[in-house]
Amino acid sequence: MGSTLSLAATYCCCTSAASLCNSCLGSTAEGTSGRKRAVLLLTLAITVALFFQYSVGPGIVQESGWIWRTYRAIPGVGKLVYNAWMEGCEEYEGDILSQCAGNAGVMRPMFITFLFFIFQAIATHVQPQLNREAWPAKYAIFSFAVLICMFIPNSPLFTGFFLWTARIGAAVFVVLQQIILIDVAYNWNDDWVEKSNEADRISFGSGGGWLQAIVGACVFLYACAIVGIALLYSYFTGCSENTWVITLTLIGILAMTVIQLTGQDGSLLTSSVMSIYGVYLCFSIVSKNPNGVCNPNLGKNDVWDTVIGLTLTAISLAWTGWSWSAEHRLTVDNVQTTKSMSPTTSASQNPDAINLDVPFLDPEDTPATGVVMGQEGGVAVGGTDLWKLNAVMALISCWVAMTLTGWGTLEDESQAANPTLGRVNMAIIGVSQWLAILLYIWTLIAPRVFPDRDFS
Repeated sequence: MGSTLSLAATYCCCTSAASLCNSCLGSTAEGTSGRKRAVLLLTLAITVALFFQYSVGPGIVQESGWIWRTYRAIPGVGKLVYNAWMEGCEEYEGDILSQCAGNAGVMRPMFITFLFFIFQAIATHVQPQLNREAWPAKYAIFSFAVLICMFIPNSPLFTGFFLWTARIGAAVFVVLQQIILIDVAYNWNDDWVEKSNEADRISFGSGGGWLQAIVGACVFLYACAIVGIALLYSYFTGCSENTWVITLTLIGILAMTVIQLTGQDGSLLTSSVMSIYGVYLCFSIVSKNPNGVCNPNLGKNDVWDTVIGLTLTAISLAWTGWSWSAEHRLTVDNVQTTKSMSPTTSASQNPDAINLDVPFLDPEDTPATGVVMGQEGGVAVGGTDLWKLNAVMALISCWVAMTLTGWGTLEDESQAANPTLGRVNMAIIGVSQWLAILLYIWTLIAPRVFPDRDFS
């Protein structure tokens, strides 16, 4: 009877919390997509993963902390949870044991999140409006799934199957993240150039500040990339593999920059963003080297790698949740069209700033203001391809799992507990890095190779 009441109370709390989040993040009316709720769920999953990694996992296997005392107080539960979290970690002890349990703790909520978005992607592919419906129930199911997974053994589900699934998914996301950063960098450059042009139309010469800001950003990012390469040469050399990785990264940066400068496509700001990202991936590669001779970070808690990885995750989440799914990138056959019919503020306030070469209205359009969302078949659209949003969220779940666990490696001072996996991780990140670099180079040379095609 007591367990039934406890279960009912838990369900009520989860449902109430989910309803509160649902109301705070807007309605579920037609025209909404549910992407903010999806981003919030992934954010909560990351928070739970950090809690499991640094508190729950080590506390259970070391039999300390309030979490362990709580489970031990429940008859039969303490032993069940202890055995589940020790599965696959029996051969380790001390700090490596805590790392093993912490990594398994990360895998639990991220595996549930990965499954959630995979099923969500399948469902929204069939019925797009499901992405904005029933979020209180979704949050409740997610919460129960995370709770249940605490009783499931680490191996083979979390530290076996999902570990390798997450490695592959994270490698794919590294390439996708390059696309995200390319898009962000191009939009960043275009936005500041447009602001400069608008300022010049109002007062000639006043737009120079925006162009100077672009140059300043390029100089800063390239300076960071050069300093990063120098630091990598200083601290991570001593073995041939690290030296080759750093040198090839430098060659890739030079190739991207030279190709961009010798052509009419791309922008130096985009190249600088790609360069600093390449340096970050280079650091990720060499910091996974199991050879302590050329890896001073071996056995240390690499806070910077985690912080940078989570920052890139936040950028990807923002772009995925608030940009990609909201614009035409996810539409097919122009299912959704967004047209802004409002004049710009500067044009409305300054008659001299009006561009007379652009018609006020398309002859086929009726006068309107604000944002007009196209519809097809009487159903509010903007969602036929929302399954792509969920697919990206699933890949982000894999990336976060790898970022927090060092791609599944276990390290003690000056040695790696699983050196083979360390070299596998180096290879996976290295391949992803060069796929990303070659992808950006292709965006620069494709218009030259096929001048008759539109790559805009």
